[in-house]
Amino acid sequence: MSSTSRVAVVTGAARGLGQEFAVTLAGLGHRVAGWDVDSQAETAARIAAAGGEFRPVTVDVTDPVAVEAAVDEVVTAFGALHIVVNNAGIYPPIAFEETTVDDWRRVLRLNLEGPFLVTQAALPHLRAAGWGRIVNIVSAVVFLGPPDLVAYTTSKAGLVGFTRALANAVGAEGITVNAISPGLVSTATAARTTGAGGGFERVRASQAVPRTEGPADVVSTLRYVCDEGSGFLTGQTLNVDGGSAFR
Repeated sequence: MSSTSRVAVVTGAARGLGQEFAVTLAGLGHRVAGWDVDSQAETAARIAAAGGEFRPVTVDVTDPVAVEAAVDEVVTAFGALHIVVNNAGIYPPIAFEETTVDDWRRVLRLNLEGPFLVTQAALPHLRAAGWGRIVNIVSAVVFLGPPDLVAYTTSKAGLVGFTRALANAVGAEGITVNAISPGLVSTATAARTTGAGGGFERVRASQAVPRTEGPADVVSTLRYVCDEGSGFLTGQTLNVDGGSAFR
């Protein structure tokens, strides 16, 4: 099967890395469905300008009924589903003592339960195709443990465990499951939440590669794990953070 016949879902595709992932996969010839609760007009415009095929779907990935409906919409529109990129997430910096139960549940629900729901709904279609790539976007914080991101770090560490266990569950079916672990990537969202306080400078100072990470540094790894030839790579967490955490 040629790469142009693959169908991909990218969650959190309205902006930031999710938008870059959607644009990248469309540029490889995949038909891409972007899932988000916000408008994906900018993502759609970028893909259309490059001649790609994109379908925006408005869906809350923490709602199991909505997720099932979104998978059905994608498969009805494109005929199949092969690639799932679980990217949607939040990372509110909150001191541990100030983290409420509601804060904790909100972070884990979107960052960990969301990928579970999306993957579980998509998996029958990957199995039917006999080929699949599941990619979970985690974070270098799982190796670093910043004190103001306890809930976020916990959610992403759980997603690493999910990646490893699921890889064992589906590896015999032509489906790989891997995680990509970026550092602090220069996106508009990161600039609003972290950059204003000198976050980029602090992170850059801890890296072996002394520059701020850009989206291109991460999408190259996405291309690798989704490639037709990467069927022997599974259960791995690829840490793409410029060397701030050697693992």
